[in-house]
Amino acid sequence: MDLFNTFITFFQSGGAFMYPIAAVLILGAAIAIERYTYLSLSAVRNRKAWNALMPLLRAGKVRDAIHAVEQSSASIAHILGYGLGRIAGARRREDIQMAMEEGLMEIIPRVEKRTHYLATLANIATLLGLLGTIVGLIQAFTAVAQANPAEKADMLSASISVAMNTTAFGLIVGIPLLLVHAVLQTKSTQLIDNMEMATVKVVNLVTTERQRPEAA
Repeated sequence: MDLFNTFITFFQSGGAFMYPIAAVLILGAAIAIERYTYLSLSAVRNRKAWNALMPLLRAGKVRDAIHAVEQSSASIAHILGYGLGRIAGARRREDIQMAMEEGLMEIIPRVEKRTHYLATLANIATLLGLLGTIVGLIQAFTAVAQANPAEKADMLSASISVAMNTTAFGLIVGIPLLLVHAVLQTKSTQLIDNMEMATVKVVNLVTTERQRPEAA
């Protein structure tokens, strides 16, 4: 309770710029939670779809694999569906690979969606904190200039202390947002790399299965 009261006092003494910084915090937290949930669920769905598809492809059951990807909502199923749908009419390995790359290009924007906003919001929070401090210092020096000389030192120190609250709050919001941005960006890159690796494995597997009857 003491910590909560301390924060409330800290927030109220910071001035008007504390509110837009708090709005940035709420918006950034909402984006971070939504992105983390989406990426985590996508990774789980992709793993489940991959474990279901690989036995079918290894057994040469392409039609069953196509039916499975059509029933799946996983991103990797969407990508592989492009390539598996081209197997019958594709004459070259590159045709299947290009089809999967087309599907991957549709998925990547969904994976990276809104993540870059977190870095922008972190910078906005920091700049708002600095701006609030500068405005507070201007108001402090203006008030001190008209005050009693005996009270100037006390008023100036108190005003500067209050003005610095906005910078502190801006950094308190900005630093975690930057860290969350780095984590989500790493998670997005890992998810994309896994999907790219899966497409290469499937292309290699399908190409090998098609070449066996020709060699025989």
